[in-house]
Amino acid sequence: MYAIVEIAGRQYKVEENSYLVVNRLNAEAGASIEFDKVLFIGGSAVKVGNPTVEGAKISCTVECHGQGDKILVFKKKRRKGYAKKNGFRHSLTRLKIQSITA
Repeated sequence: MYAIVEIAGRQYKVEENSYLVVNRLNAEAGASIEFDKVLFIGGSAVKVGNPTVEGAKISCTVECHGQGDKILVFKKKRRKGYAKKNGFRHSLTRLKIQSITA
């Protein structure tokens, strides 16, 4: 069984007992979170939401917080002596999907 859920404005495909990396959430490590914006549930019985599936929930646990890979931004204008290097790392949260209830 799998589901498509909206978390922080983005849609993710989740399955039970799997891990998911999303943008940073306001929750401590080890906390349990439930998401109720379930858009689709697939498997043996398919349920499509309009816009969400009524009564469906995704239960998950916050594993840890971290940062993604560094993204380098390099700007240069040739023959002008201008070069600028900037770096950026996304703040991420790793979730463990416990259960999908329909």
